[in-house]
Amino acid sequence: MLEKIKQIYKIKELRKAIAFVFVMLIISRIAAHIPIPGINVSGLKDFFESNQILGLLNMFSGGGMKSFSIVMLGIGPYITASIIIQLLTMVIPSLEALSKEGHSGQKRINQYTKYLTIPLSFIQGYSLIVLFQRQSQYNIIGHLSVSQFVVALVTICAGTMFLMWIGDLMTEKNIGNGVSLLIFAGIVSGWIASLQRVIVIFDTSKISALLVFLFIALATIVVVVIINEGQRNIPVSYARRIRGNKMYGGVNTHLPLKVNQAGVIPIIFAISLILFPSMVAKFFSSAGNGTVAAIANFVIDLFQNQVFYGLAYFSLVVAFTYFYTAIIFHPEKIAENLQKQGGFIPGIRPGKHTAEYLQNIVTRVNFAGALFLGIVAVLPVVMQHFTAGIGSMIVGGTSILIVVSVVIETVKQINAQLTMRNYEEL
Repeated sequence: MLEKIKQIYKIKELRKAIAFVFVMLIISRIAAHIPIPGINVSGLKDFFESNQILGLLNMFSGGGMKSFSIVMLGIGPYITASIIIQLLTMVIPSLEALSKEGHSGQKRINQYTKYLTIPLSFIQGYSLIVLFQRQSQYNIIGHLSVSQFVVALVTICAGTMFLMWIGDLMTEKNIGNGVSLLIFAGIVSGWIASLQRVIVIFDTSKISALLVFLFIALATIVVVVIINEGQRNIPVSYARRIRGNKMYGGVNTHLPLKVNQAGVIPIIFAISLILFPSMVAKFFSSAGNGTVAAIANFVIDLFQNQVFYGLAYFSLVVAFTYFYTAIIFHPEKIAENLQKQGGFIPGIRPGKHTAEYLQNIVTRVNFAGALFLGIVAVLPVVMQHFTAGIGSMIVGGTSILIVVSVVIETVKQINAQLTMRNYEEL
């Protein structure tokens, strides 16, 4: 590790790139602590502490939502837009054809994603402002004039676009994905704040709970690394072909199938869906109609129930893991490409039989990945039970998964940069 650090320091371009990324992360964290005027920040924090589901949304916003900062939405709208465009690419032929045009096609799709981010930012910003206004018991936001409302919405949208721009700048440096690094910085800063609170309220009677938390956290990190890097290798052989006086093929290789192909996307999908009922119910909890208000309060209480919330969250994550894997993994195309290149899986006939074989393998491997993501998602609920609330105050399973994934991806890109420069020197 020290040798790697020395190599990074010796390479001027790489050293500058890492410094630039670090400065951009600092700027994003400063922006996350600049609140929009006219907000009762203490009341807002009390509201978030009383709602665990909104805490998940705050995590993906980088912690800016809890302070109603100018970047309160984080890059959430951009992630939502990316998911929508990705799904539309599977069903709209023109977008699918565009995605196959290489770099130029991907550039156009990225532009469409950014265009869609703008209206999504306005919609999400409007919904949250109205939601906070209706929480009269917390006195978060008072009455806003039309001009104040418009200014707040424009500021929120501009904050999202600003973070998106910073993310693009960091991605260009090839030191990890900029959007992932922004989420990473927000999560780590939240960990530090939570750790400070735990230290302040800590007493010697909670030592055993702290030790249990440390054991669970370390075990979770180990399992996340193993599953994140785990893959099933499918043997592939290429037939020998003679062209002119040269022989091609005759090579044995493998087709890697990752255990967790979907990444954290299923968790994001599940969070979006599980947030929807309770957020809608918040709007109708103080309705004039008694029946409507009673139903809304029942839904709110139901999703505040830890057992129901954990089971629903776990089931949604597992279901979305299979759903998203089915979208991104196409065994028919893989089988077709293998056949065109003269490749085959030993013992399996090319074409339809190869596609069916790959589908069966992915279904079984995906079960382990789906089960893993589901357990990681509900880990904060389990840790709260076994660690007397200490663990859930510091870290959650989803945040560990994101942080470890970002660190692994960043380290791989830095190693690739070092390898490339060493090769150039040779």
